[in-house]
Amino acid sequence: MNLPRRKFLRLAASAAALPVLSSLARAQTYPLRSVRLLVGYAAGGAPDILARLMGQWLSERLSQQFVIENRPGAGSSIATEAVVNATADGYTLLLASLANAVNASLYDKLNYNFMRDIVPVAGISQDANVMVVNTSVPIKTVPEFIAYAKAHPGQLSMASAGNGSSPHMAGELFKFMAGIDMVHVPYRGSPPALTDLLSGQVQVYFGPMSATIEYIKAAKIRALAITTRARSNALPDVPSLGDFVAGYEFSAFYGIGAPKSTPAEIIDKLNKEINAGLADPNLKARLADLGSSPFAGSPSDFRKLIADETEKWAKVVKFAGIRPE
Repeated sequence: MNLPRRKFLRLAASAAALPVLSSLARAQTYPLRSVRLLVGYAAGGAPDILARLMGQWLSERLSQQFVIENRPGAGSSIATEAVVNATADGYTLLLASLANAVNASLYDKLNYNFMRDIVPVAGISQDANVMVVNTSVPIKTVPEFIAYAKAHPGQLSMASAGNGSSPHMAGELFKFMAGIDMVHVPYRGSPPALTDLLSGQVQVYFGPMSATIEYIKAAKIRALAITTRARSNALPDVPSLGDFVAGYEFSAFYGIGAPKSTPAEIIDKLNKEINAGLADPNLKARLADLGSSPFAGSPSDFRKLIADETEKWAKVVKFAGIRPE
């Protein structure tokens, strides 16, 4: 039986609207259950601290638990691959970091392409690292450190939170620009690296400020410099490393990513709530105490940051001859 033209057009229009209505409904109801936020490093380090702060904010705003799941190893690649292979429904997210940008050139073969397989949701922060030494090391300034390292090549041990991590890359950039040789000792996150730094098993660590600041204030480790061009309000008496090594500047980034094909309306909802957190006075104050600088913006803004950092570190990895260990 033939339908009247007007009725046919009305039914066609209703059918065309269904995907839009479905998308709107999905955005309004998300999340209906707890959300996993995977972190590629051990509990207690900078990525974990920031993930828990943002996870708590999102839990309160969206009335569902954002559960932090630590999966350390392989320079955060284990956690990243798990998110790449997860269902693209917004219930498995990644705490993305500098390591993801570095790994693209540091490792010859990965089971994923980060820029292709992870969709940026929102940035959280750009952070300074701090060059810190064990208090038993007879060094109080960066020039003294460089002089000592050149007089004792290969005798200083440099801890990191793993290959490709921000402490690793900050330290490698310093080694390259200062013309010194140190032994890289990778750990599975900041907490074990700091443990061995405190005990004197390693001598220097370019640690995230959020993970090292309390130890610095308690005089358990000695801060020589911060890695950004400007000094930090959180540690105003600590000079910039660029004051001693011309042109040196380093900052790490953190943000949230999701599997590709995650619905755009879910990405937009998460982005809106994360940016609201970064504008909240209480959360801003907490980030400031940790020495973190909020990085608010759109998913496109975060994508551009990741792309720029990937290009930058590809050059550093090549020119400095950095290899996974």
